Amino acid sequence: MLMVISASAQQTGSIAGAVRSATGQPLGDVAITLKGTNKGAYTKKDGNYLVDQVPAGSYTVVASMLGYTRQEQAVTVTAGKTITLRFTLAEESLSREGVTVTGKTQSRQLKESGYAVNAIDTKRFANTTSDINSVLNRTTGVKVREQGGMGSEFNFSINGLSGRAVRFFIDGIPTEVMGSSMTLNNIPVNLAERVEIYKGVLPVSLGADALGGAVNLVTNQNIKNYLDASYSFGSFNTHRAAVTGQVTGKSGIVARVSAFLNYSDNNYIMKAMELWDEDKQLYVKKDVRRFHDQYRSYMTQAEVGVMNKKWADAFFVGAGFSATDREIQTGSNQDNVYGAAMQNGHAFNTTLRYRKDHLFTDGLNLSVFAAHTEDKYTITDTTAYRYFWDGSRVPGNQAEMGAIKQRTHISRPRNFARANFSYTLNPMHGFNLNYTFDQVTNKNYNELLTDKDHNPGKIGKHMVGLGYQQTLLNSRLTNTFFGKWYGMQLQQPEMLSGNGSYVSASGFKSYFGYGMASRFNILPVLGVKASYEKAYRLQEVGELFGNGYDQIGNTKLKPESSNNVNAGAFVTLKKGQHRFYAEGSWYFRNAADFIYAVVYQSNSRVSRYENTSKVQINGVEGELQYDFRDIFHTTVNVSYQQALNNTKYAPGSNGGTVEATYRNKIPNQPWLFGNALASLGRNNLLGKDTRLQLNWDMQYVHWFYLTWEAYGAAATKNRVPNQYIQNLGLTYSLQNGKYNISAECRNFTDQRAYDNFRLQKPGRAYYVKMRYFIK
Repeated sequence: MLMVISASAQQTGSIAGAVRSATGQPLGDVAITLKGTNKGAYTKKDGNYLVDQVPAGSYTVVASMLGYTRQEQAVTVTAGKTITLRFTLAEESLSREGVTVTGKTQSRQLKESGYAVNAIDTKRFANTTSDINSVLNRTTGVKVREQGGMGSEFNFSINGLSGRAVRFFIDGIPTEVMGSSMTLNNIPVNLAERVEIYKGVLPVSLGADALGGAVNLVTNQNIKNYLDASYSFGSFNTHRAAVTGQVTGKSGIVARVSAFLNYSDNNYIMKAMELWDEDKQLYVKKDVRRFHDQYRSYMTQAEVGVMNKKWADAFFVGAGFSATDREIQTGSNQDNVYGAAMQNGHAFNTTLRYRKDHLFTDGLNLSVFAAHTEDKYTITDTTAYRYFWDGSRVPGNQAEMGAIKQRTHISRPRNFARANFSYTLNPMHGFNLNYTFDQVTNKNYNELLTDKDHNPGKIGKHMVGLGYQQTLLNSRLTNTFFGKWYGMQLQQPEMLSGNGSYVSASGFKSYFGYGMASRFNILPVLGVKASYEKAYRLQEVGELFGNGYDQIGNTKLKPESSNNVNAGAFVTLKKGQHRFYAEGSWYFRNAADFIYAVVYQSNSRVSRYENTSKVQINGVEGELQYDFRDIFHTTVNVSYQQALNNTKYAPGSNGGTVEATYRNKIPNQPWLFGNALASLGRNNLLGKDTRLQLNWDMQYVHWFYLTWEAYGAAATKNRVPNQYIQNLGLTYSLQNGKYNISAECRNFTDQRAYDNFRLQKPGRAYYVKMRYFIK
């Protein structure tokens, strides 16, 4: 960094200069601050800045930017004098396996912000066969419950709130924009550089109506040209392939592509299943293989555009396609065996992305994203047979999953747009304004009964957020205050009585939320933080209109709401080549109008969503990390939560009898779980520019009841047992990570694994992965 200090008035001077990276490139948006004053500036796109009218005196000048080491230099401003200082901002340095060598990583800085947030550098997992879900399942406060193997249905929980209360993003864009085929359990870990998990309180910039939190996958936007390609194979005929890359032409045209392919037979052993023995004339327990659970998904997303132009810092247009083919093996538990039911879906999207920093004036930044998505999937259930675990079947009088045969088509075209303005008044004060529009049309019909949906519905969501951030006491204190407005337009055609014609009924409702997040550094190594939000989660299209086969629509639903509170402390210590990090937090959720699926009164095979419950959650969690150089890393975390039914009277009871389950723990939900990870590696052990690394991790989940505690004796109640699942992996890298090969053994103790009652997950499994990375 080059700084030129000169006098601009008799008793004042100006600090002007440019900030450069270690490679000599100009750096924009670097914060230049003078400790102990309200003076400062941000660098422009070309790295230049100006701090005007600085009173004569001695100062410490600080240059800081997320992802780079903080630089300080003492300087004395003298009227009429010019002083030249030279500095270089070094990029945060990480080893090949994600161990911090110098400075604070972007993930660490985010964890030390005012928000309750986990941030994961995925470099440590880049050579594993993990998907994003399995990586997140090892983090504090997060529980991912899968019903089976690859591609199975899953429930994602953050601090006790799950399902649609949690939102998912890629670079701040909702994954729904990519289509329903785009889910976290099929996204390879290679496609993300960092994963951010916000708990209960969300920044305005995400523009989301998330009640429980959000997951944001951050892809690599900084490397000019790179290619990351991988392929893995293993047990149950499982295959994964992924590629992501970017190339910049001499004309300045930039092209990006991301793609993946997943396939598995999922034919793992189901242990101790009950089968009828014709000879013995009784049921016996046998180990059998799953036989109708193949899964295939694939995605490609491409963008082309320009960067660093006078009219745009980034302008890209893109298109993508994703698809999923899934055989359905079981129902709500493994006693319901399906042998022919299928789900197939695909989605196509077009996107536009635009960003301009210092728009019209210094410090005003604009980013815009818009997309249109055609999302379709089909449920096929046309075989009137009952299947058993040995693959045999007997004729029946109804379809496998429902009372009638079906080939149901669900089509949900989506229009999405977001505009985000941020304005930095000075290093101590900043503003953020975000507007998001999300419109979905719902069409579903059973082609065995009709040729189209004669009664489609549409919802349009509007979200506006305004935030104000202040940085005080030489950056020791940061406060963020925000307000959020939610509006929803509902259009649902309804049939008129009498002549059977249709009329479009519509309505608009709005809600207002608000919150704050603060962080205070008591010492340079010790800080505390707290956050609060009055949060809303608007109704989803499937909840309002059903899915066409086993869920009935309910347009009378109200949005969920919750008061979310987080408080915690963190400490970072470094001594020599040893680095420690610890964080502990408490959280509270008081949620109302929970949207649950309940059995429909006239048909036990069909459900519909209703506002049925209030839930109160108290929880604590903690995490410890230790690094020794780039040789050893370990993380241990634990989460405890008490989620109670806070509904005193049943809906419609008018304050009558108190519910038997009032203040009971919410059933079928883990309440105590933890993770331990350790990695041991050495550079140049098997040759120059090589690395050999051994990884181990264990996941523990304490047992929990399937049903309410108030009903039945403890000895007779069903429960999900304790789980201790351990995984091992060995990675060998050559040419500084250009070539990588890994071998893994998951669940190497071959424990019977459950996330849900009587839904077995895979046992011991082996995988090999090959990865090529060049930049």
